[in-house]
Amino acid sequence: MIVGAIFDLDGTILDSMPAWEHAPERYLTGLGIDAEPGLGKAMFSMSMKEGAEYLKNRYGLEEDLNAIIEGVNRAVIYFYHERIPLKEGASDFLSALKQAGVKITAATASDRHVVEKALNRLKAIDYFDRIFTCTEVGAGKAKPDIYLAAAGHMGTLPRDTWVFEDSLYAIKTAKDAGFRTVGVYDASSAQDRDEIRKICDIYLEKLDNADIFLK
Repeated sequence: MIVGAIFDLDGTILDSMPAWEHAPERYLTGLGIDAEPGLGKAMFSMSMKEGAEYLKNRYGLEEDLNAIIEGVNRAVIYFYHERIPLKEGASDFLSALKQAGVKITAATASDRHVVEKALNRLKAIDYFDRIFTCTEVGAGKAKPDIYLAAAGHMGTLPRDTWVFEDSLYAIKTAKDAGFRTVGVYDASSAQDRDEIRKICDIYLEKLDNADIFLK
């Protein structure tokens, strides 16, 4: 039976990836700057701080890193406050794990106040013992720091801890660090579905069967 679970939020629990897809471009447009094609994809694996550093250096922005982060967050915050839903089945899935006594944490590249607003609105925040953010941990998901911090908080070893992610690079990171991995389908990573299936321990088209983790 699963002992500890670490859930990505955007694209795994929250159906929020469309809101982020063009957020950096919207931020730069507001400054009168034309963004490079594919900017969102280039920043996909970065933490908010890493993304702010990229924008500042790439586009010679005068704003400090905190101001850039706030600007990008403003480009998506309405969606988190008002629009973004849970992924199909997420509430029942998390509830089943919680009721079974599984320790649950969240690991997100988004800033805390953004995701907490959505989770509170959706009445889903109490499923998580703690939320870890890449900004606070100090590294994006290309490094395992956030997963190790979450497992350390739960007191579970990587081999006994399942990481639920929708993106290929994050699944690779968790897998290489010794975690059990669950790939969760999201349209934003559909192009990587075959590769995700190859490397993850379990692949879910949607969060609809918690029983397989409770045996």
